[in-house]
Amino acid sequence: MFAYELQQARHADLLREADAQRLANFARAARKARRSLVRRSGGHASEGRVNTDHGRYTTAA
Repeated sequence: MFAYELQQARHADLLREADAQRLANFARAARKARRSLVRRSGGHASEGRVNTDHGRYTTAA
């Protein structure tokens, strides 16, 4: 009987973990969709955002 109760508890734990993972995936997909929408619309600017990351490329020798 004890083994059955352990199996039931493990099953319940796995269901909770699956629900948490599903919720995390849903939130991740929603964030990704929002970022994609903001990028396409340009955020607040009418023509899009300009990349101001000057340290991205090194200067040539």
